[in-house]
Amino acid sequence: MSKLHLVFGGRVKDPRTLNFVDLTNLDVVGFYDNYAEAEKAWRGAAQRTVDDAEMKYVVVHLHRLLQPDLEPDLTAVQARR
Repeated sequence: MSKLHLVFGGRVKDPRTLNFVDLTNLDVVGFYDNYAEAEKAWRGAAQRTVDDAEMKYVVVHLHRLLQPDLEPDLTAVQARR
């Protein structure tokens, strides 16, 4: 099974939270089979809306939801340091 990631965003009530205002208007950027591609897509979407403090984009690790017993992939974390 590939390590599936979802990148999406939308308007939030408070930029410090993930309380989206309208779940019917979320911007689904896409699904990615590795974190590096998901992060690249997240970065692009977030930079397009950088001047709007109420817009927030996130990367969701779907593979962790589907198979929570899998060990976390530490290579992505180590590569970012």
